[in-house]
Amino acid sequence: MPRSAPTTSARVYRMKTAEHMCPFGLKTLDLLKRKGFEVDDHTLTSRDEIDAFKAQENVDTTPQVYIGDSRIGGYEELRKHLGMSVSNSKEKTYRPVLAIFAVALLIGLSISWAVQGSLLTARMPEYAVAAAMVLLGLQKLQDVESFSNMFLNYDLLAQRYVPYSYVYPYAETLAGLLMLAGALTWFAAPLALFVGTVGAVSVFKAVYIDKRELKCACVGGNSNVPLGFVSLTENLVMIAMGLWMPLRMLVG
Repeated sequence: MPRSAPTTSARVYRMKTAEHMCPFGLKTLDLLKRKGFEVDDHTLTSRDEIDAFKAQENVDTTPQVYIGDSRIGGYEELRKHLGMSVSNSKEKTYRPVLAIFAVALLIGLSISWAVQGSLLTARMPEYAVAAAMVLLGLQKLQDVESFSNMFLNYDLLAQRYVPYSYVYPYAETLAGLLMLAGALTWFAAPLALFVGTVGAVSVFKAVYIDKRELKCACVGGNSNVPLGFVSLTENLVMIAMGLWMPLRMLVG
């Protein structure tokens, strides 16, 4: 059966030099093809070609899309033209921290299966929470300076003792690693309890008492996660772990 003809045609002008393959150009090309367009792909392979095209079309960026006789614009403008959602890097979202919690849960299930031969064991929540602490700490450790700048907006201890804003990512990561290994509980549990308690009090005051609208530094200093319930939950879970680990040792 013959394939149906494309709905229409489009021209794309995109950068493809030996030094740089424009990712938005590739995304634009892929999107047009997936939407059924017959694409005339024009690659700009040198700086002279790119500059000449920009000057000729009076545009500042590539790629540029033309459908029929109309210039649509770049990748984001194409998505708008096709009635699709457009990503907004400044929009507040819980997605980064929820993704970390979801992956931490899967890590907890994986470790539980590997160690005890079952997904749902008594220790699985411990593995998941400890993994979440390590993953969250890792996000902060990527850029401790940016984390500290955001953290100082609301953490009560860091505002009184600035070096704490630099220590926190290492403390959280270390506590998570020790809890994951089940080692040095006498040190890891109080550490998690301390940072969790200070964090919970700080978040509660900033959000629910002072009614401030801030970004949370929980996934690093360059995120747009709002400071709120999820941030408070992160600290409350650390408090719970700090209390439960020594108790489990005593009971066990």
